[in-house]
Amino acid sequence: MGHVWVKAKIGDENLAKLVETEALVDTGATLTVIPRKIALDLNLKPTWKSLVETGAGRLELERSRIWIELEGRSEIVPALISDIIDKVLIGVTTLEVLGLQVDPLTGKLKEWTLLLY
Repeated sequence: MGHVWVKAKIGDENLAKLVETEALVDTGATLTVIPRKIALDLNLKPTWKSLVETGAGRLELERSRIWIELEGRSEIVPALISDIIDKVLIGVTTLEVLGLQVDPLTGKLKEWTLLLY
């Protein structure tokens, strides 16, 4: 299928400032990850740190909350702040909250039914 790239709008919880960017959908990631530069541009305040498992080993990353819009759907979601990753990675939790999933036939996002169990 290859990589799935989407247009994303990201902001702080109050929508005081927005950033538009291309983001890589990573269905192997639990949470969305944003580069430190975007966190600083949006003046995000870390809420706590999380231990995460990566291909490079375990890392402790700061967490915050962002407003995100994908495919015309928006919500406030948790996000990790990275000093290593230089692009936005959309994690599966964000997809689920927005009611979206990757269509493996088209390589695009499509509507998905939220689960209540």
